[in-house]
Amino acid sequence: MATETLSANLAGVLGPILGSATEIDNLRALTGGASRTTWAFDAVTGSQRRALILRTGPPDDVHAGMELEAAVQKAAAAAGAPVPDVLIASDSVETLGNPFLICGEIAGETIVRRIQRQLDDDGRATLLRQCAQALAAIHRAAPDAPGLAKQDDLVEWRQRLDEMADTTATFEWAFRWLTEHRPPASPLHLVHGDFRMGNLIVDGSDLAAVLDWELVHIGEIYEDLAWFCIRAWRFGAPAGMAAGGLGSIDDFVAAYEDAGGATVDRAALRWWLVVATLRWGVICRFQAERHLSGQTRSVELAAIGRRVCETEWDLLDLLEGAS
Repeated sequence: MATETLSANLAGVLGPILGSATEIDNLRALTGGASRTTWAFDAVTGSQRRALILRTGPPDDVHAGMELEAAVQKAAAAAGAPVPDVLIASDSVETLGNPFLICGEIAGETIVRRIQRQLDDDGRATLLRQCAQALAAIHRAAPDAPGLAKQDDLVEWRQRLDEMADTTATFEWAFRWLTEHRPPASPLHLVHGDFRMGNLIVDGSDLAAVLDWELVHIGEIYEDLAWFCIRAWRFGAPAGMAAGGLGSIDDFVAAYEDAGGATVDRAALRWWLVVATLRWGVICRFQAERHLSGQTRSVELAAIGRRVCETEWDLLDLLEGAS
């Protein structure tokens, strides 16, 4: 859709909310990801100027619909998690050509390398604690939004790998170990699905907002806890700062429990760390397949595919000495 047409359509969408005289200014694309495109713009109504964000993308069977994203963000906010203020969300393709969500713009940084450079030890400790508090709030949120589905990570990623008809010996060993050592199921909660550095807005050393709710579902709290702590999301920080590159896993878990999160079984968390690492490995292999198959020729996807061997190393490290 041309920028001029999108601006006019946005004005029509926001008119009933902000006022019929609303105009769109400074519309610009921020990202063009695989599933969502993000735009920033100003909505001008008389003397009032409001900085807003538009997220839009085609519907699919993998990602949550925009209306579901809006509903779970509202529930998470009610539980105390920092999230953008959603003005409107729609799964309709009629108005903007694709489902969309419009929310307030939040000041801060999402690029992890820049965040790391601006943090000292106290700042990292503060941000780690706030991440734990946000995650505990998300897990307290009511998991009753229409369309929320239960997901079993182990089943999900086994199926994804099988669909590619490709595997590695390390992946197969990890799947076998996980199947044989699965801990008892824990209570189900709202799960963000992609809670990690890079999907958080950080203002100084403060967590300003949790973004990217497209993988939200119902599951066990360990999914989010473990995903935050795999090597890929510490962006080069040493192993002693495995929790998002901010601090230790023990400190992160302690802060989560102190914030009202459920008591964390450390042995179960280790099992979920293997799941999370294996999940990243399968994702890397899937991204490589998109390039190799010719579906989406991309140096970036090919480079992500080269990281399969890194996840194999991490799995071997996690499973060292395992029976």
